[in-house]
Amino acid sequence: EVQLVESGGGLVQAGGSLRLSCSASGFTYADYAVGWFLQAPGPSREGVSYIYRGDMSTYYADSVKGRFTISADYAKSTVYLQMNSLKPEDTAVYFCAADRSIMTMRFNSGGVDYWGKGTLVTVSS
Repeated sequence: EVQLVESGGGLVQAGGSLRLSCSASGFTYADYAVGWFLQAPGPSREGVSYIYRGDMSTYYADSVKGRFTISADYAKSTVYLQMNSLKPEDTAVYFCAADRSIMTMRFNSGGVDYWGKGTLVTVSS
């Protein structure tokens, strides 16, 4: 059974850092991209970042390039998102996700295979 469990969210001041963790199990990492979507107020979820063991690729949305870093410890079945230089506009619920398609992870949140329940990140100004 696929399980995705996020942790690490919280309240930080602008310019601060957080590290999100996704405990992700029940699938083969070589076959699934694993990463993060955000949901600000409203119904839509937007792709933030992913890592894909199958081709050793990573992706970052333009809004987080240079500030966020995704990594994985496959021995621990955990994917991390290091979030630095946080801005108030980063405030959102962050969801861990896994999908066989990197295109889905970039552009089509509605097609994602598996979701975690989310962790709230709040950045104060």
